[in-house]
Amino acid sequence: MKILAIGDVIGKPGRDAVKQFLPGLINEYGVKLVIANGENSAHGIGITVNTARDLIDAGVDVITTGNHVWAQRDIMNHLDGELPVIRPLNFPPGAPGCGYRISNNVLVVNLIGRIFVGQYDCPFRAMDSLLSTLDPMPKIIVVDFHAEATSEKVALGRYLDGRVSAVYGTHTHIGTTDSHILPNGTAYVTDIGMVGPMDSIIGDDVDNVLTSFLVGLPHRLSVGKGFCAFDAILLDIDDETGKAESIERIRREET
Repeated sequence: MKILAIGDVIGKPGRDAVKQFLPGLINEYGVKLVIANGENSAHGIGITVNTARDLIDAGVDVITTGNHVWAQRDIMNHLDGELPVIRPLNFPPGAPGCGYRISNNVLVVNLIGRIFVGQYDCPFRAMDSLLSTLDPMPKIIVVDFHAEATSEKVALGRYLDGRVSAVYGTHTHIGTTDSHILPNGTAYVTDIGMVGPMDSIIGDDVDNVLTSFLVGLPHRLSVGKGFCAFDAILLDIDDETGKAESIERIRREET
């Protein structure tokens, strides 16, 4: 099965880039499932019902999130509904929504890291619990690990090697070059990157971010400008074994 996982989508420019590039990629590679991280799809922070629907209409099947999922309160009453939007599995008990979704016989799981991100339940143990209790368990399991520290991401990839089909990182908005297949058959990359303006600092307006660094005071950020980069990975997973056969980095740029 061919699965396309898209990096953090940044605001309207990112949503527009998904609309521009995704249909062609689905046709070009014969993609059967599309996952996108949408936690920054509304004005660069958070997600709303409308921005989620924008991504779904463009061809996204499952939307993952992260630490900004609550930034737009509009989404909170819909996380237990029909929208295919999931939040990190290791949020504390009682949080709205669900940490996983089965789509096209693929289990998509969203986890969040704890180093430099926030106080959450253990992502390692949360995944152990899901893998030991979910029945029936799909053969293909894909994990979006929304985390800051590269060490934590690499550790989770190694921890889940052979137990899931793929572990990929989101959150830093900077793509890494370490996409590979781990020894026991799990595809891995530390971070996919983003779908957002290239004339920016990780998707945000350059001047606003520089002001924050130089002055040291809270400063409202806004989405950057200019042409967008579209970062994704293409996974090819064996339907019978759930093992990854390949992982390929995909990048498109608006001109």
